[in-house]
Amino acid sequence: MVRLVFLGPPGAGKGTQASLIAGFYQVPHISTGDILRTNVAQRSALGWQAKEYIDKGDLVPDQLIIDMVEERLEKPDALHGWVLDGFPRNVGQAKFIEQLLSTNQNANDIQGEKTQKNNSLIVINLQVPDQVLVSRLLSRGRPDDNEQTIQHRLQVHHQQTEPLIEFYKERQQLITIDGNHSVEAVTNSLKQAVNQSC
Repeated sequence: MVRLVFLGPPGAGKGTQASLIAGFYQVPHISTGDILRTNVAQRSALGWQAKEYIDKGDLVPDQLIIDMVEERLEKPDALHGWVLDGFPRNVGQAKFIEQLLSTNQNANDIQGEKTQKNNSLIVINLQVPDQVLVSRLLSRGRPDDNEQTIQHRLQVHHQQTEPLIEFYKERQQLITIDGNHSVEAVTNSLKQAVNQSC
């Protein structure tokens, strides 16, 4: 069973790789951005709450994102694995995933199933030098992608992600992949790393 979390800065290719790997292992690619947009579009109870924050230009609170992710992970297509992209973003969210997997493991243990590897989590950290990320993001030509904004986003990312990297290193769940290669080469490195860890 493949349960993957993708970490990495803006421009590292998280979304692309998460989608390719999810397709390869035939599990859903779950992006928090997509979950948020779907809930708002479907006008679900959680979507209504999130819309209030989005309309004001505020960040959607952790607990609301956690509730949406939990609801998504309980859907039938996610029962045999998933690839998470954009979640967790902080240690609090990482602890929620840990708790969720631990609860699932306990439930399976009660049913007498062997789940030692079943509920293990693999965390992929896509590493790309900042100067490469800046040039990648500038080449996309988006109006909000100027060098100053990009540098700020990278700085925020490093501040938020460093504690997560340490959190998963301590648990020996972290695999760092060099993302400064072609899409195909990075995908091959990922498949190799995931196959060795599963």
